[in-house]
Amino acid sequence: MKRAMLEGNRVSRISVRGFAVASATAVTTVGAVVGVASGNAVQSSTDDFDAAAADATLLADIPAGQQAQVQVSSLAQQADAQAIAADAAAKKSAEEAARRQAAKDAAAKKEAAEKKAEAEKLAKEREEAEKEAASRSEVRSASDIAVQSSYTVAEVQAIARQMVPADQFQCFSNIVNHESTWNYRAVNPSSGAYGLVQALPGSKMATAGADWQTNPATQIKWGLNYMNDRYGSPCGAWSFWQANNWY
Repeated sequence: MKRAMLEGNRVSRISVRGFAVASATAVTTVGAVVGVASGNAVQSSTDDFDAAAADATLLADIPAGQQAQVQVSSLAQQADAQAIAADAAAKKSAEEAARRQAAKDAAAKKEAAEKKAEAEKLAKEREEAEKEAASRSEVRSASDIAVQSSYTVAEVQAIARQMVPADQFQCFSNIVNHESTWNYRAVNPSSGAYGLVQALPGSKMATAGADWQTNPATQIKWGLNYMNDRYGSPCGAWSFWQANNWY
């Protein structure tokens, strides 16, 4: 049986050689004709024949098992290439997913920061409102101030500090200082305006109290209400006064 396999392999090689020789002969014949037509030597055709015969011999000498190994190697290379392509696609997909997640996280972080800032703003506004309310609650009304027969400038200013909110006192003081220099009996000789805030006519202050002519607390009460009603606050009145020299 072994001898038969050797014989078969030999026949296969002889067959391949025969095919190669026949092919080389045909090439040589054509080459000879071309060579004659072009003036080339017949020797070049003979060399082509020898080279073709040698190549055929080399092909015939490759065992069938090695040819199978070549095919298996080619398939393995293809599988490796497919695996590399799959890994690249998976990596790209993962990077895209990470990018989308990062964008989502950034948007959520921004939204949280905006909500926090808004909450802090509201808390600050609420705190300021509470402080203002507390400040107003501490302000004394005109009726709480003891009535005297006369008052010094320092005493009038002390009364004003008790009645005017702390954050508005300086503006109120600026207006009174310009209008009457804190003289609660001041009279404008040309217009007849009267008192600390120079009400015109002075009798307007009767809405705050019948003692408007002699009680600085009553005048302060009326002046503070006037500034709040017309300008929103003493500071609003002071801003208008600075632009117009009256209020």
